[in-house]
Amino acid sequence: MDAQQIIFQFIGGIGIFLFGLKYMGDGLQKAAGDNLRSILNTFTSTPLRAVLAGAIVTALIQSSTGTTVLTVGLVSAGFMSLTQAIGVIMGANVGTTITAFIIGLNISDYALPIIGAGALFLFFFKNQLITSIGQIIFGFGALFYGLDLMGSGLEPLQNLQAFSDLMLWLSNNSFLGILTGSVMTLILQSSSATTGILQQLFSQDAMTIEAALPILFGTNIGTTFTSILAAVGASLAAKRTALAHVIFNVFGTIFAMLLFAPFTMVLNTLTNAFSLNPELQIAFAHGLFNLLSVGILIWFTPQLARVVSKIIPGEEDTFEMYEPNLDYSLVQRSPVIALDQTKHEIIQLGQFVLEEYNTMFDYYLKQNKKSYDHVLKIEDVVDRIDIQITEYLMYISGESLPARNSNEHAQMGEIGKYLERIGDHTENILKNIEEVNAAEKLQKKNGNNERKNMLYNENLLELFNLVKQNVQEAMQAYETESHSIAGKVIKREKDVNNLEESIRSTYISNLNKGIGKPSDGILFVDIVSNLERISDHSVKIAKHSLGIRQPFSKRIINKKGEEFVKVYLNDL
Repeated sequence: MDAQQIIFQFIGGIGIFLFGLKYMGDGLQKAAGDNLRSILNTFTSTPLRAVLAGAIVTALIQSSTGTTVLTVGLVSAGFMSLTQAIGVIMGANVGTTITAFIIGLNISDYALPIIGAGALFLFFFKNQLITSIGQIIFGFGALFYGLDLMGSGLEPLQNLQAFSDLMLWLSNNSFLGILTGSVMTLILQSSSATTGILQQLFSQDAMTIEAALPILFGTNIGTTFTSILAAVGASLAAKRTALAHVIFNVFGTIFAMLLFAPFTMVLNTLTNAFSLNPELQIAFAHGLFNLLSVGILIWFTPQLARVVSKIIPGEEDTFEMYEPNLDYSLVQRSPVIALDQTKHEIIQLGQFVLEEYNTMFDYYLKQNKKSYDHVLKIEDVVDRIDIQITEYLMYISGESLPARNSNEHAQMGEIGKYLERIGDHTENILKNIEEVNAAEKLQKKNGNNERKNMLYNENLLELFNLVKQNVQEAMQAYETESHSIAGKVIKREKDVNNLEESIRSTYISNLNKGIGKPSDGILFVDIVSNLERISDHSVKIAKHSLGIRQPFSKRIINKKGEEFVKVYLNDL
């Protein structure tokens, strides 16, 4: 076989192998449906569960790089914390070893029939699930066919003296082996492809285990480059996640090299005990290496999170990562407990709304750009949580609730909407303040320094504070079911209305005296009106705490004569 044929067969084999790997992964992902993101987002409450989630998702999509990039995206979007992401990345390293074990099955002789079987599923069936299974089978066969071509292309290398000298050199220089594995993985964008090449070279006796292992360890470092690229321009948490990926894989490689002699001894023992073929020997080495790394470093997940936070400093908006704890399995089994969960999340929603209002107030006082951006971020979170709570309540509305809980159900639907509207009014005020300040700066730039900004006076400042108290105490009344606190909110509403009327009268009087400009009037009146509406919604929440506001309901008597009430959110 001449050099050209060796190169062409090797390159073609790699191409078919990578195609088969990706095609099989895509089929597995389609068969799994839209559950991959949910697995990563939901089943990561502890480091061990995060590792398992990462391993499962990687086994499904056959790509640790894909899992890592997906994790970086989830962290960037605020759906996952840094600690959770570190666990998922550890699991991705374990999950990627599945490919090496599949290759170790060494069923290349059956590759073409497998491809044919996959094609039958793909072209003769229209059902989405069956075609996805066909895609998996076709990709599986293509993977082995590519390996067979690659192995045939590499076979002559064992008799090539220059290549034997290179492998001997790598055996004596572990650092170069690690570098080779990293660069190959970077170029191929797949640690599985690099591992597959190693398995073929090792099976052809073209290299020793001492030369193969450092290259194998280096593949883990090579996979980090893609996550680094995914984190460029992303959030602070995403950058920290990418750095954690690099640190974890580098330290894992260092540990493996420090334990190289005992590691090789254990591997040889397993090889002899189970009569492993060369491909499976590399697969076991890959699995042991990643399990060793995870087994050591999983205990240091919090410390690793702190280290990357110090290396990449800055404040992280953890509120963006908040995900409501709404268990849909409880809706049918115990709708009353589901209501308790909903109340907890509405209280949390109230905390976010209060934070949004306080941050807007801070912007009013200091015109801090950071506060402005923070309000907009909180508003997005408030809207997202409100949608999830509303959807959850809609599911509960399909169940028959006892009469004592039906009012509570409808109450939650209304309170959630009041809080969402408070957030909307807060955002309106923020943008009004920004417009007034922008107009003020423009006037000063044009040389008009006589204009007085009418937004900043004692009465408006007092109105801001009164409304803030109402929002805060309305949520306290709802959380603690305190009638006395709810009464304070209702009583304070009279002060808010009187002050609002006084501010409007004073403003009109000043305009008549030539103080201020009519063009400011719309923005000024909008701010005052939005504040008054925020207070109105707070009062409605307080009235719910007193049981004054009664929801619309439909009464049902079951066969046992027990009274139930079914509530529909659309009727409220």
